[in-house]
Amino acid sequence: MSKYIAKQVNANGQIDFTAHENETWKILYERQIKIVDTRACHEYLTGLKKLNLPHDHIPQCAEISARLLPETGWSVAPVAAVIPLEQFFGLLANRQFPAATFIRTRADLDYLQEPDIFHEYFGHCPLLTNPAYADFVHWYGEHALKTNKRAQSYLGRLFWYTIEFGLIRSAEGLRIFGGGILSSYAETFYALESAAPERHDFNIDKMLATPYRYDEIQKTYFVLSDIAQLFELKTDAIIEKVTGLINGSHLENFVIC
Repeated sequence: MSKYIAKQVNANGQIDFTAHENETWKILYERQIKIVDTRACHEYLTGLKKLNLPHDHIPQCAEISARLLPETGWSVAPVAAVIPLEQFFGLLANRQFPAATFIRTRADLDYLQEPDIFHEYFGHCPLLTNPAYADFVHWYGEHALKTNKRAQSYLGRLFWYTIEFGLIRSAEGLRIFGGGILSSYAETFYALESAAPERHDFNIDKMLATPYRYDEIQKTYFVLSDIAQLFELKTDAIIEKVTGLINGSHLENFVIC
């Protein structure tokens, strides 16, 4: 259950955000833009320039879609604060990224347990201009949609430790590409600079065997060697590996954001 209520799209396909909500976006954007430049991966920063997000108001879904479509064929779809997994996977399979149409309160500025519109637009959409990232998310949606809920729980870990909370190596050192980090002021610093979390080189077996919590800053991160490594994950072998893991296993319930 979400403590937030998503706003409805009006007859013109627009979302009516209040002045206070637009000011919240401005605060989030101006804080985050100052710190991602030396912490986000190059592909994210390139995508951020292509999107040219406004700094002083929440953009509409149609604006973001118009900039994504020519790059990778993706668009964004307004959704409720919480949606069923089948709807989530179905949207990804159709190259539509779900955007919950609410923005966090000022009390949740530094860290939010659930994805709001700033998380989706600022955290994920810049990398949806990148073919490797966009194609992996599309592949993920298609394959997750075909599996059962037990397999989806394991696939949730794959999504979580890459698209949401992935780190990546670069010529400049360790950088962020996970949208859950890039949209969080507190976790942007923590993920790279804190000695507290574990940081593992990418290993699919270890990743699938590592549970996560969605209601706190991460204790574990996985590091890709480069963005092209996402292409290597788009194989039937991943699905076969998940199938093997669930045989006789007891799974916890996980939330995909």
